[in-house]
Amino acid sequence: MRLSVVVPCYNVEAYAAQTLRSLRGNAADGIEFLFVDDASTDATPGILQAAAAELPGSRILTREVNGGLAATRNVGINAARGEYLTFLDGDDFVAPGYYPKLLATIERLGCDLVRTDHVQVRGRERVVHRINHGPRRVVSSPRRAILPVDQVTSVDAPYAWAGIYHRRLVDSGMLHFSEELRTCEDRPWNWRLHLQARSFAVVGLLGVYYRRDVANSLTRVADERQFDFLPAFDQIVALVQADPEADLLLPKAIRSYCAIVLHHLSQSSRYQPELARRLAWRCRQAIERLPQHSLRQVVSGLDRPRARRINALLEAA
Repeated sequence: MRLSVVVPCYNVEAYAAQTLRSLRGNAADGIEFLFVDDASTDATPGILQAAAAELPGSRILTREVNGGLAATRNVGINAARGEYLTFLDGDDFVAPGYYPKLLATIERLGCDLVRTDHVQVRGRERVVHRINHGPRRVVSSPRRAILPVDQVTSVDAPYAWAGIYHRRLVDSGMLHFSEELRTCEDRPWNWRLHLQARSFAVVGLLGVYYRRDVANSLTRVADERQFDFLPAFDQIVALVQADPEADLLLPKAIRSYCAIVLHHLSQSSRYQPELARRLAWRCRQAIERLPQHSLRQVVSGLDRPRARRINALLEAA
């Protein structure tokens, strides 16, 4: 088996037909499709069963208890038989022939992972999202794609499905997700790959279509699961602190942490008042427990409004 496509599914009956149709346009010898149903409560299981009879190379795995995206992906990873793995969320879709092209790309480059651009979908709108890294199709160390501190880089694009990964990343323990994270699970996962994988490349191959308008997506649900960005970035900081180049890379991790804290606080009006207060309290605690010397270094490089907001969090902690 050359490629395993892991497709976690939870209550995706409204989108499954297009997803499955797109996968039929990618069926080929040596490619398997692993559908992992995360205890769906709608018509998703029946749709998957019907599709499996028509889609070559497909298997269906079922979780008895809903466990979230990280746990569901891990089930697929554990069952995968391919030399390479990739992911597709059950409400997204891919272009015809995309996976054979993606597979040929990583086989030609011979690296641990290849990252790709993708298309974001809102209704009829299509917007290309490019990974900020160059040159393209050149194999290098992924840790070289973490810096500079003050720019958006490959490590800031945490899209597991926008890429393809060699099985040796599974065997070395890098490809599994932290199951305690209900959201933001891609963030520490992506940092770990950039810190620990030996080689990667970024290519401009477009083929994944990522829906941004899914009503039941966790990114749209205003409850405490959204706060998992805090333990996710705690994991990132811990990963970087344990790295031999911690002094060089820690400012990038902390700046990213500050940026996501400020983003979530700017969205606090979407929460009920008690949850909004809890979010503010947890953000203050998070900023306070960061390495203060590195934090001061980062804050000094921020623009004045953002620096003022971070300092206000420190004063209130």
